[in-house]
Amino acid sequence: QVQLVESGGGLVQAGGSLRLSCAASGTIVSINAMGWYRQAPGKRRELVASITSGGNTNFADSVKGRFTISRDNAKNTVYLQMNSLKPEDTAVYYCYARIATVQWSDYWGQGTQVTVSS
Repeated sequence: QVQLVESGGGLVQAGGSLRLSCAASGTIVSINAMGWYRQAPGKRRELVASITSGGNTNFADSVKGRFTISRDNAKNTVYLQMNSLKPEDTAVYYCYARIATVQWSDYWGQGTQVTVSS
């Protein structure tokens, strides 16, 4: 059984920063891509950022230059550093990972709320 546990969400004023963390645990053979999606009320879930096991990153245009993503492969953990936050960044942020146990599957965290006040 694999679990992704997120932490670091909360309420912040516009222009502030937050750091999200997501740790994968369980019977893990290997982890390929890890990353973050977000879903605002009434909107579709969208990719925020992703990072491969080799460190290649991808960002949504709306967060480029403000967010960074990193991972600690020894800890099976991915981080999202969010700077210069805007009210439009308000959403539930979901961690995901493509993990090999007996086969490759996609796993999701439970979601963490990020609220940016103007």
